[in-house]
Amino acid sequence: MSEKYHIVSDGSCDLPPELARDKDITVVPFYVSFDEEHYQKEMVEIGVRDFYQRMVDNPKVYPKSSMPSSQDYMDAFLPFVKAGTPVICICITAKFSGSVQSAVNAREMLLEEYPDAEITVIDSTVNTVLQGIFVLEAARMRDSGAEYQETVRRLEEIKSTGRIFFTVGDMEYLKHGGRIGKVASVAGSVLGIRPIITLKQGEIFASGIGRSRRGTVYKNIDLLLNYLGEQDASAQDYSICVGYGYDREEAVKFRDDVAAALREKGHGDVPIELYQIGATIAVHTGPYPLGIGIVRKSL
Repeated sequence: MSEKYHIVSDGSCDLPPELARDKDITVVPFYVSFDEEHYQKEMVEIGVRDFYQRMVDNPKVYPKSSMPSSQDYMDAFLPFVKAGTPVICICITAKFSGSVQSAVNAREMLLEEYPDAEITVIDSTVNTVLQGIFVLEAARMRDSGAEYQETVRRLEEIKSTGRIFFTVGDMEYLKHGGRIGKVASVAGSVLGIRPIITLKQGEIFASGIGRSRRGTVYKNIDLLLNYLGEQDASAQDYSICVGYGYDREEAVKFRDDVAAALREKGHGDVPIELYQIGATIAVHTGPYPLGIGIVRKSL
């Protein structure tokens, strides 16, 4: 292995497998189950499209996810440890999952046998497609020649800039997934209300409510523009993506509208990637999440 150090992430990062391979990123999958008994590795034993189709076809079945085990992480780390290649492992926010603790436990067990191993585990404080673009920033630093500790330091600096602005199809999956928290206090039990949600620093916050899909979806563009205004920053300094669930066509239109809104506000032409939200988060959002992820660029 000739790389200076290797990037590992858990499956919450929702990077397409071919992109992860192209960028030389190892992804440790989460598990998903539709019956709470038989669990499958996401992207390995069940594809994300098949997962969404099962949700759409079985709207009264609420799937569950399970984090990678310490053994899963040990299996991912070991080839690089044996080769003397340092590892940076980036995990979903600890406030949503114990994945980061599994990675820390794996690191500690490997250090007993390989005391010179270099493994840094980072709680990204983010998740899903935002975690994906954060992981890509790590790979970008590595591939640009940044040293190991420099990349770790910079990742710790920029992770607090990460935001997701999103909405869901309805509240039911949030209720079943136990992620409703502060969102419930705003939306309550009013029939047909859809929440507008912000994720920052590892937690979700209610950012408004609406009745129409279009109204809640496009409020996310306002949240993005407001955030950039608060930071007095150019969108050119950020990595931005749109994350979607089952409906890719809706997401493509939304991405075009996000790009147009940024141009209108003087940010110029900003590249916006389109990534499908995976099972790890979709068990909480249902099949129709749609939103924007943004994090400051590492370079």
